[in-house]
Amino acid sequence: MKKFVLIAVGAAAGWIVWSRVQQERAERELWAEVTDSFGETPESYRV
Repeated sequence: MKKFVLIAVGAAAGWIVWSRVQQERAERELWAEVTDSFGETPESYRV
């Protein structure tokens, strides 16, 4: 029974870590998208 509880706790901890990593990755991609074009003139404003 102890083994099962330890496996369940380990799986839950792994899932929490994985979800946080995914959240951080999504936020980093969003910021990269916003800041990569900083200082450039948008296509619609070019003549």
